Amino acid sequence: MRQKGKIRAWNDGKGFGFIETSTGGKDVFLHISAFGNRNRRPEVGQLVTYMLSRDAQGRPRASKATLPGDGLSKSGGWSGKVGAFFVAISFLALVAISVFVSMVPALVLWVYLAVSLITYLVYAFDKRAAKDGAWRTKEGTLHWLSLLGGWPGALVAQHTLRHKSKKKSFRLVFWLTVPLNLAAFIWMLAPTGGGVIKSWIDGELQRTGLGQETTIEWAEPREH
Repeated sequence: MRQKGKIRAWNDGKGFGFIETSTGGKDVFLHISAFGNRNRRPEVGQLVTYMLSRDAQGRPRASKATLPGDGLSKSGGWSGKVGAFFVAISFLALVAISVFVSMVPALVLWVYLAVSLITYLVYAFDKRAAKDGAWRTKEGTLHWLSLLGGWPGALVAQHTLRHKSKKKSFRLVFWLTVPLNLAAFIWMLAPTGGGVIKSWIDGELQRTGLGQETTIEWAEPREH
């Protein structure tokens, strides 16, 4: 059964607040993740309808919350998820093809895969921390991970976990990190960038002592 109340307190920076119930009972905890429509930000004094649930400690918590004029949260959103997966997989496939035709070393692909996985996990931990009121990951850390090649994982996390997907200021910076990383990848495809990366890898192999047994062949792109 849906309940009605009024937002008594709201911290927009942390994304949570409390609902004053219409029956005069104990205030109900409200988190931004309870809303299906993330395009609107809650404000103090707004009416809200919600489903009453309990957290792990048995405290009242709102779920499936809506503001006046919003529809109920639906199980949709698949178009966004599919689009995120398509973009991420397409880019990683492009990197794999670049490795196959010897335009970049295999290390580049492994870095993108590893950093994307790490980024996805960091988003998941941050979402859990937001729900539990625990220590949050700084937004700057998330942006650095995206800039360093984790943006495919970040994009998938935003749409599958529904985390950091509606905050305009965060999204603006995120979409600035993507073209910057793409520019770096395009630079690696060029002879100048490729030569710098190859020299760096060879130098690291020599420094670690692997260069005596390992050689990195940087073949010319295959002609088709």
